[in-house]
Amino acid sequence: MTAALPPRLVVAAPSSGSGKTTVATGLLGALAARGTAVAPFKVGPDYVDPGYHALAAGRPGRNLDAVLVDAATLPGLVAHGSRGAELAVVEGVMGLFDGRIGAPADADGSTAHVARMLDAPVVLVVDARGQSRSIAALLAGFRDFDPRLRLGGVILNRVGSNRHEEILRAACAEVALPVLGVLPRHAELAVPSRHLGLVTAAEHGAAARSAVDAMAGLVADHVDLDAVAALARSAPPTPASAWDPRAAVGAVVPGEPVVAVAGGAAFTFGYPEHVELLAAGGAQVVTVDPAHDTALPDGTAGLVLPGGFPEEHAAALSANAALREDVRAFAAAGGPVHAECGGLLYLARSLDGAPMCGVLDADAAMGPRLALGYRTATACADSPLAAAGETVTGHEFHRTVTTPRAGSSPAWRWGGAEPEGFVAGGVHASYLHTHPAGRPDGVARWLRHVSDLGRRDDPDHSRGRRPS
Repeated sequence: MTAALPPRLVVAAPSSGSGKTTVATGLLGALAARGTAVAPFKVGPDYVDPGYHALAAGRPGRNLDAVLVDAATLPGLVAHGSRGAELAVVEGVMGLFDGRIGAPADADGSTAHVARMLDAPVVLVVDARGQSRSIAALLAGFRDFDPRLRLGGVILNRVGSNRHEEILRAACAEVALPVLGVLPRHAELAVPSRHLGLVTAAEHGAAARSAVDAMAGLVADHVDLDAVAALARSAPPTPASAWDPRAAVGAVVPGEPVVAVAGGAAFTFGYPEHVELLAAGGAQVVTVDPAHDTALPDGTAGLVLPGGFPEEHAAALSANAALREDVRAFAAAGGPVHAECGGLLYLARSLDGAPMCGVLDADAAMGPRLALGYRTATACADSPLAAAGETVTGHEFHRTVTTPRAGSSPAWRWGGAEPEGFVAGGVHASYLHTHPAGRPDGVARWLRHVSDLGRRDDPDHSRGRRPS
């Protein structure tokens, strides 16, 4: 169904660390608190910020990645994720014009790229520490750098005093940019970070709720919400066909096979569209928490192990020997297992010395450096997830390493790097994250393998165990 995109705006910044997440999450929470139904989005492959967005908005936070998802699909994801919402707030990534290195500006996945695709006005969050009139030159540069963008206003962050605010407002007036809000310097909101960024909302528990409430309160007190809403309503009513998971996945597999998807505190790196595609393709999707559940769900015919932080929960995962053995038996029986990043670690023999599932002949541990970036990867072998030779675009984001890097049948190869990942039986395990909405054919292929397993005559196979 084709409809107009909702009122919308993009929260951007000159650089990382300027306060985008505080402002975007605070806007979502403050608008929701006064009765506005808001839809949250995040530019790029970030899995952490959408968790805080979801707490603030009361609906799933979704990613808009113009590298992992093609341009024709991305506006449809906004229309899909905004159903029933009055306004959409999109948090940018890094600086406004920072995208995939080496890519042309019209395909780099930057915040500016996404804002142009959505025809959405931009609010620039500027860290004003150490700045006075020079902020006018900075704003003029960002406003004029790309005439296809509309910079609709600025939110000044970390302002030191009333006098500092007066000087900054005068500078903004010189370049005719409205000030939508002024956030004073404040103690950093209590959201702890670690080696890959913020601690996820699922792990942070009640403290995450408190942090979101604090962001919403800060924004409600210091930002003109009426002006922000008016700016969002100034976005043109751009038509877009809402993304439809049923149409994207194609044929529905028979038998309603059970697909277990790992969740809980250790496995939080997943896209909502993945579960929606699995369900639309005919699966019964059931969440399993590898830190607490002692068995896979009854009738499990497929297992998804998404990314997350199993390295932070290795002791709890290792202590749950019953589920580790169930997963090992399921994989040994040929059960389709799709494991990305954190899921790869869980399938290894050990993680930082703690026993894991032992599905893979590999050990995992924290490494010396961060692996980060988009990858154009080619499948090295046929698997339930991909055909040999198929090329995909994915994203790598981890500080752990496996020894060895790849099995005798690797999963992917990219650039000049050695092959990585593991393909064995029904298992596909790799550090590469892909966006299911960007390659729904891969989800459909995997579901066909799941359905084949679920329809075997031997009921023991449908539980992933060998017959006794």
